[in-house]
This record gives sequence, structure tokens and C-alpha cells, in this order.
Amino acid sequence: MKHAVQTLFEKRLARSTRPFRARGSEVKRCANCRIDTRYCICALKPSTRSNVGFLLLYYDDEVLKPSNTGRLIADLIPDTYAFIWQRTEPDSAMLQLLADPQWQPVVVFPETQVQPGREAWTEQPKLKTGRRPLFILLDGSWREARKMFRKSPYLDAFPVLSVNPEASSVYQVRKAVEAHQLATAEVASCVLDGAGEVYNGQLLRTWFDVFSYRYQMGVTRSNRGDALALERLRVLTMSVEGR
Repeated sequence: MKHAVQTLFEKRLARSTRPFRARGSEVKRCANCRIDTRYCICALKPSTRSNVGFLLLYYDDEVLKPSNTGRLIADLIPDTYAFIWQRTEPDSAMLQLLADPQWQPVVVFPETQVQPGREAWTEQPKLKTGRRPLFILLDGSWREARKMFRKSPYLDAFPVLSVNPEASSVYQVRKAVEAHQLATAEVASCVLDGAGEVYNGQLLRTWFDVFSYRYQMGVTRSNRGDALALERLRVLTMSVEGR
């Protein structure tokens, strides 16, 4: 079954007027994991349960980039939703999701960007009874993410959660503007930790490492990923199955 990010990827690709040329465009990629078919990770994907949801809001063609890590969140977290950002005409399905009373939407973004007077958290408080956290991740370059944050009035009513990572990003496929900036999946793993889902946070970090290592196998001679990531994933999932 296709998850939300894959569905959005196919929808966005279908309306492209010209081929999307990403770095490593000559690589023959798996249609799902977007890695060189020789190193496909689809059969390795673990499963888990979660009480939280994620809403990935993509800046235009970001979802087309094979290096994008938002799909790794959708691989693991069942309630993951994905939409293309629209400033003036937001997706009606997204607005319905944000208004669903089962969810408490929370925008994940640095507190330094939050305007005075807006509710901002540096740790996750207890939610109202019966409501589950729906974490909104703005997926694009840092410049694009800031634009989405500033120009999305339909998100202004929701509190902002700031993630303060203990370490710099380990993603070697795409270079961040600043060392403290994390890949989307890395941010989500921190959010899961803070929500009390420590296993899921660790699982996502490990799945991210598997993706990073296998991705580099298909596009570069110098692989700076974690060669032991797959073994760590196996041990991690077996430890849960054995309980």
C-alpha cells in the first residue's frame, strides 16, 4: 500500500511539464524508495505503531527530490500526511485534517523565528484529553521553510514546538546551510523522542542511516554513511519482537 508521500510524489510528478533532473539523475532508481535499484531498501522496511501523526508540508518540487527524507517518516509512522504548500489556496483536505478534533496540530520550527505573542514550546506539554499530536514539518530548503512559516496564515493559530538537537546532522547526501540544521527525518526522530516514543525515535534514526548509506552506494564512490546501519536495524527490531 502506498503511503502519503509516495502518493504525493506521483501526483506532483504527473503534473510536471518537463523531466525533473536531480543530482545523480542517470541512476536507475526504485520507484518507491528512490534509491539505485541495486541497493533498494523496500524489503528491509520495518513496521511500528505510534500515537502521533505527522503532516509534511512540501515546498513545490521538494517531494520530487530522491534525497528527501520525509518519505522515511511515512515509511514508519502510519498516520503521516503529505501536501504541497500553497500560500493562497491551501489544500482543502489539509484544512479538514487540521480541523479534525482528534488532532492537536503543532508546527515544528525554531523558536528564534516565532513572533512575540505566539505560543511556543521547547518541550512537549500534556495535550487535552482525547487529542493526539499532529506535528507539522515544513519540508524544503531553509529559505523555503522560512517562507512557508511566515506566509501560511492557516497555521498561525497553532503552537510552535522548537527542537534543540544535541548533535549536528549526520546526513551526508545533502549539505545543510548551518551545522545545527537537520534533515526532515532527523527532526521527526527528535520529536518522537520528546513525545515519549523513544523506540520509534531510535527506529527512525536507524532507518534514516540505512537510507543514507544505501543511497550513497548508488551515487558516490566515497560513502560516508554508516556501514553498520542495517545490522543495527536488525538488532533493534529483533529486540522488540523478542519481548
